[in-house]
Amino acid sequence: MRRETLLDFLFGKYLATSDEGEQRVGPVAGIPMLGLDALSSAAYGPEAAATVLIPLGVIGIHYVLPISLAIIGLLTIVYFSYRQTISAYPNGGGSYTVAHENLGTFAGLLAAAALMLDYILVVAVGIAAGVGALISVIPGLQSHTLLICLLTLGLITMINLRGVRDSGKAFIIPTYLFTLTLFWVIGFGCYQTILAHGHPVAAATLPPPIAQGTEALSIWLILRAFASGCTAMTGVEAVSNGVKVFKEPVTKNAKVTLSLIIGILIVLLAGIAYLAQAYGIGATDPGAPGYESLLSQLVAAVVGRGVIYFVTMASVIAVLMLSANTGFADFPRMCQIISRDNFLPTAFAERGRRLVFSHGILAIALLSGLLLILFGGVTDNLIPLFAIGAFLAFTLSQTGMVVHWLKQKESRSHFSIWINGLGALATFITLVIILVSKFAEGGWVTLILIPAILAVFYGTSRHYLGVAKQVACQIPLQFDDIRPPFVIVPVRGWSRITRKAIQFGLHLSPHVFGVHVESEDIGGNIDEQWQKFVIEPALARGLTPPKLVKRPSPYRRLFSSLLDFIDELEKSDPGRQVAIVIPSLVESKWYHYLLHNQRAMLLRAALRLRADRKVVVITVPWYLE
Repeated sequence: MRRETLLDFLFGKYLATSDEGEQRVGPVAGIPMLGLDALSSAAYGPEAAATVLIPLGVIGIHYVLPISLAIIGLLTIVYFSYRQTISAYPNGGGSYTVAHENLGTFAGLLAAAALMLDYILVVAVGIAAGVGALISVIPGLQSHTLLICLLTLGLITMINLRGVRDSGKAFIIPTYLFTLTLFWVIGFGCYQTILAHGHPVAAATLPPPIAQGTEALSIWLILRAFASGCTAMTGVEAVSNGVKVFKEPVTKNAKVTLSLIIGILIVLLAGIAYLAQAYGIGATDPGAPGYESLLSQLVAAVVGRGVIYFVTMASVIAVLMLSANTGFADFPRMCQIISRDNFLPTAFAERGRRLVFSHGILAIALLSGLLLILFGGVTDNLIPLFAIGAFLAFTLSQTGMVVHWLKQKESRSHFSIWINGLGALATFITLVIILVSKFAEGGWVTLILIPAILAVFYGTSRHYLGVAKQVACQIPLQFDDIRPPFVIVPVRGWSRITRKAIQFGLHLSPHVFGVHVESEDIGGNIDEQWQKFVIEPALARGLTPPKLVKRPSPYRRLFSSLLDFIDELEKSDPGRQVAIVIPSLVESKWYHYLLHNQRAMLLRAALRLRADRKVVVITVPWYLE
């Protein structure tokens, strides 16, 4: 298969810039593309809260529902706040754009750093969680954990490189299967609970709950459980960050997608928490033998361990593994916006063959892949960082929106101020709770990672500012003292490559020098060849022939001999430029380069290291058939 045909098969054919409108999506594809992280959190959010309550024993089961309702209340506040963000900033950018424009550059970059860290963790932890769930069903795969994680990462990367529409379509079936099966389980479970007057009988044998508690109920324990359960809110900001992926009407489609994602998530969180209490299902110790996830227990209790159970759990595993797609959808767009402001390399703003920001996709794949490798595909210790990054971005975004509405002089902005102000206050209080409760469990790492990301931003910006300062020019073009340069052509022997380079040099200047380093014994008698093929044809046309300069080098210092000659020419006429025309052989097969010494490439590097502003380096290629 030809190279281009293979690339077309793997990544799709090139798309024209004018095709961007056709690549945009509606709510049906937008939910799996931007909502997988939020929806999949229903599989581990309630369990995270219940796990913290294990020391309370059976009593702890009854606190999962109130904590989940508190999280749902916070989620509702954030939902209305982000609806306003979508209306005010229809070009996307989310927390970074809002904070940058209303709170200043540092606040914007702080929000961006928090979100970028969150997206990298979304990919690594989401894939690891899905693979972990798969291994709990098929224990024989445990020895291949890391390999499965990396293969999954590669598959998701390839799908995203194929473009926005392909990534949205690829995840439609697992997303909606996950939603429908869990809705059916929750609906049937509620029906059974009503028939049993609040005390349904489990359809399958479940792990026995921990009857005796080892700790007393305390506000600190409840706050810790609330902080853990808030991992269910990660990914909520994805729609506001990726508004531009939607087709027209952009704002309406983004709001509809956000509403559907939040609505589905609320039903799942409330239903799981309610049925867990009704069936008396608590979390089991993740590190102990016989561990079974809360969701697995719940599905088994409602429908037994038959076909529906396995279909439901298969959809849960698929969505957990594919939840990484939210990071792939938003991280590249975040990088593109930041690079546009010169805080990341400009390459992040360039679109690839399928109109996606390929450099951002490859960057998040590389960074999350390194995390998976470092942690062997088991990234549970990174989960506390999830909510910290998300809620820091929430707080900055909502505070920025308050400032945005204060700048408006419309009467309706007062209501918006209250909505975003409530969102800022609620998310800030939650952020403090999460930071305090999760600091010792790994939250302290954010004090290292986020400043490190900020250092990259500011270092990049300083570099671009320095470059712009050095290349800025207010001097008009000079027409005085325009003289052709000295042209130097390194000559090993007479060949078609040498002939082409010298002919090109003669187009630039009549002052052409062929420099031959005499330590070489390749190329025959260079004096005879130069006389026959250069001097005689030039004299026959009445022209001054290029000069052959032979430089001895008994110690085989090929480049230093050439560089010494350049210095001599510069001293002989300090005002004249020097052009080095380097003949270069271009192979037809990449592996043929292994058969050559690559002197042309090394010479270019040596000349650039001199940083001599009077020397211009020109490569003249000769293409082999």
